[in-house]
Amino acid sequence: MHLHSPFIAHPVISWTEAGETRSARWRSESGVPAPKRVVIADDRMTADSAYRLACEGTAMLWRGDFQNARQLLQALARRVERKPGKPSKHPKPAASPTEAFHLHRMAQSQRARTLGMLLLPFEADYTIPLRRAPDVRQACNEAYGAGEEPFVASLRELLGLIGAHEWRKKGVPIPALGDRIHPYYGVFSPVRGEYVGLVAEAPLPSLELAFDIGTGTGVLAAVLAQRGVKRVVATDQDQRALSCARENLTRLGLAQQVEIMQADLFPAGKAPLVICNPPWLPARPSSPIEYAVYDPDSRMLLGFLNGLAAHLTPGGEGWLILSDLAEHLGLRPRAELLAAIDAAGLKVLGRIDVRPHHPKVSDDTDPLHAARAAELTSLWRLAAK
Repeated sequence: MHLHSPFIAHPVISWTEAGETRSARWRSESGVPAPKRVVIADDRMTADSAYRLACEGTAMLWRGDFQNARQLLQALARRVERKPGKPSKHPKPAASPTEAFHLHRMAQSQRARTLGMLLLPFEADYTIPLRRAPDVRQACNEAYGAGEEPFVASLRELLGLIGAHEWRKKGVPIPALGDRIHPYYGVFSPVRGEYVGLVAEAPLPSLELAFDIGTGTGVLAAVLAQRGVKRVVATDQDQRALSCARENLTRLGLAQQVEIMQADLFPAGKAPLVICNPPWLPARPSSPIEYAVYDPDSRMLLGFLNGLAAHLTPGGEGWLILSDLAEHLGLRPRAELLAAIDAAGLKVLGRIDVRPHHPKVSDDTDPLHAARAAELTSLWRLAAK
């Protein structure tokens, strides 16, 4: 998971400006490597010129008006999304779902690389020394921690920080709680409410104790506590998630019932209920933030399954909350999941399914539409054999 790295770990980038070589720290929370070539750009830069430079791998450090930089980024995005060439008379047959998934991720990665080539200067206190620049100090402090020295980061990353700050401020409504959860930057946001609803509705095997493995924002721990579970131990190994969960549970008035603990999967001991909502897709994350979505080699899923029996009290249940999207994309067959459950010394007591209702389900322009339209999210009730 993503841990806060010290500022000193950030590499230095250099460029020529006014006839002399200058340098600054490079900052990228999404793990993008520092650009090798940097040129100065300002309001005279055309979108076509900027797009050509970005495609060549040349980054542009902006010295013009901030709002003009935002408009230039939008123009770059339009060029990235424009389909080159004329439609073929003999289009290729539809790719398999797995090919569609990998092509989609490649396109996303290429888009991120190109749009990440427009850079901004930042002072040590996170002010941006450009005309009409907004005050982004709070958003940067929330994501980066205390500032230490001037640096350079991409405009695209900054917009992500600002968006995360807005989510954190206004929160995500959670009908099952009758309240809101406020996600931190880099912590998985519970915008897919259907999996929360499953945990709110499944029959509880006990009200004494529950473990919430990989708690993230703390939303599932909060649901269990609100349902009357007397004590919940919620674990995560990401510092941001731990801070986020503590703040959410305190705001909800549930901090006395829920203990937040740093751990890789399980805390010590056993419980009559152990729940886990691991990342749903067994693929390699391309940035630290993607660890909330992608679980390389199903590491967290298998870690949970293989350790579950040892952490259940007699008659206890493990709740695995998992979408079957990976099955529809050809990334992990159902037989593989069932074999992993069996190999871990577990049996399936039952399963509760729900159909997702997020906008992409009905978006037939989405390259993964067929898989998303067929997707089910399930709460698997597991027990030791």
